[in-house]
Amino acid sequence: MSTQELVDDLQTRLQDKTSEQLSQSEGVYQFHLTGEDGADYTLTVEGGGARIEAGSVEHPGVTVTMTATDFKALAAGDLNPMNAFMSGKLSIAGSMGLAMKLSSLIA
Repeated sequence: MSTQELVDDLQTRLQDKTSEQLSQSEGVYQFHLTGEDGADYTLTVEGGGARIEAGSVEHPGVTVTMTATDFKALAAGDLNPMNAFMSGKLSIAGSMGLAMKLSSLIA
């Protein structure tokens, strides 16, 4: 599955989340995916809705940097976010609080 196909799938999963689920994760999440099939994506959660788009924003709440391959494994549930962080496969800049809410959004 390509990164873009995964992002499209994530958008569908986000649409299935309730307003209550999303309200607990409001913010702007920037993904900087490196390596083969890498790209930048922005996930915006606000007002009971969420959208993920290609590109980056100037002031995200949190920036997550990892390889596209590891991001695919994370989204599939095959890579534990805490283990990825501790092993250096995932780096975070910005709000650790937002980063902690990411698992519930993409699961």
